[in-house]
Amino acid sequence: MGATVHKSLDIQSDYHVSHHAWQRMSERSLSSDIIHCVINYGRVAYVRGATIYAVGRKEIKQFEQDGIDLSGAAGVQVVCSDGGVIMTVYRNHDFRGLRPRRRCSRRRS
Repeated sequence: MGATVHKSLDIQSDYHVSHHAWQRMSERSLSSDIIHCVINYGRVAYVRGATIYAVGRKEIKQFEQDGIDLSGAAGVQVVCSDGGVIMTVYRNHDFRGLRPRRRCSRRRS
């Protein structure tokens, strides 16, 4: 079973990288190649109006079978706006914040 790429893109032409995101990439030693891998191969979550791409253990294992090494992108999350702007990037191995939240149903008396 081969893994598939979400989309093939070039960060420079398909996304606008905000000044804040460039700063964070520099501070956190995250290259544009790593960001490119995260957007192309990572899982996608829609949280609070933003699109978050993330690479975790599952993606690394899945794409390793196809000869694609994502180990350098482990835990990297890329936050994008609806307008195609990369707002920030960070490394966080805890993906609980990417899960959809259950809505509490409160009964009124």
